Amino acid sequence: MLVHMLKAKIQGAKVTDAQLEYEGSLTLDKDLIEAAGLLPHERVQVLNLNNGDRSETYLIEGEKGSGVVCLNGPLARRGQVGDRIIVLAYCLLPEEEARRWQPRVVLLDENNRVRAVRGE
Repeated sequence: MLVHMLKAKIQGAKVTDAQLEYEGSLTLDKDLIEAAGLLPHERVQVLNLNNGDRSETYLIEGEKGSGVVCLNGPLARRGQVGDRIIVLAYCLLPEEEARRWQPRVVLLDENNRVRAVRGE
């Protein structure tokens, strides 16, 4: 049996931009994507701490070191600049492996820089 598990979590990202007239997605600084062990175009869930919204989209790689966290397309209607978000990604694991699994958790500072990384 396969079990859905949390693969990675980016905690405390601050939205820096929102582009309604874009195809859709979440643009993240390449440093954040790499720290979380994620891939461009990977499916993610975005949780907005300011309004309680939970949305699904995919990642687009932003400029490395820029601190960019941009809500694109319809996602731009789900938050605004300054909102705090959590980005989650999931994976499927065999049950025995899932029992030992530890997700990667990336904690950010006020400028969307990696403060700490826990887990795998």
